[in-house]
Amino acid sequence: MRIIGIDPGYAIIGFGVLDYDGHSFEIVGFGAITTPADAPFSQRLKMIYDDMSQILDKYKPDQMGIEKLFFNTNETTAIAVAQARGVTLLPAIQRGIEISEYTPLQVKMSITGYGRAEKKQVQEMTRQMLGLSQVPKPDDTADALGIAITHGHTAYSLSAYIK
Repeated sequence: MRIIGIDPGYAIIGFGVLDYDGHSFEIVGFGAITTPADAPFSQRLKMIYDDMSQILDKYKPDQMGIEKLFFNTNETTAIAVAQARGVTLLPAIQRGIEISEYTPLQVKMSITGYGRAEKKQVQEMTRQMLGLSQVPKPDDTADALGIAITHGHTAYSLSAYIK
């Protein structure tokens, strides 16, 4: 199964693509979509859509794991991130890619076994699980790889259970 993990945003959108056979992960690619802060917001949304479309066409994932949005303070930021998340999901929907959402708690539990793990702990465990020499930068990319791992564990467990 080829999985793309997404850490959504509008300034930086992390992505990580992994192949998973139920036992081990193989890194296919990872990186980040970035948009310039001085660009009009509508143009930034178009950049995200276009770049995500290219990434999906290049890597051809079967499934997508994406972080579920959770905001408790800034509504303006929440709305902007939600809009960017929508244009991130649209190319996957158009290509028939199965999409699953994960909370930060689910990712922390999947990667470290502890729901209150610090972000750096999750990133370090992700690095170790994937055999990387260092934590990928920016942080959004490392987070996206963690989301892809979480999806692999979850999707594989569910498919094994359903059979």
